[in-house]
Amino acid sequence: MPRAKTGVIRHRRHKKLLARTKSFRGANTRLYKRAKEADLHAGQYAYVGRKLRKRDMRSLWILRISAALKTIGDINYSRFINMMKKANISLDRKILADIAATDFASFKTIVEKVRG
Repeated sequence: MPRAKTGVIRHRRHKKLLARTKSFRGANTRLYKRAKEADLHAGQYAYVGRKLRKRDMRSLWILRISAALKTIGDINYSRFINMMKKANISLDRKILADIAATDFASFKTIVEKVRG
């Protein structure tokens, strides 16, 4: 039985991986072995980045709400969230930040409702 060489398959596999690492620097884009390692690391960073993005967005929303509250007056973020829970208003931070950024008058009425 003749030996079956993996020339076409291997070439395709290498080509696909080198296409994925196209924008990488130096040998990580040219040499297969280095590109394979770089691709593995890139995948790990992408996975971690997807988790970190959620954390970053939440902190951004908190920052926007806090900034909007500072312009209104004496109430700070933590007191505001506590008062919202007591007033039984269930708006999440994403929606609150969006309201604070786009429709400040509505945000002001929410704050007044929470206070009184």
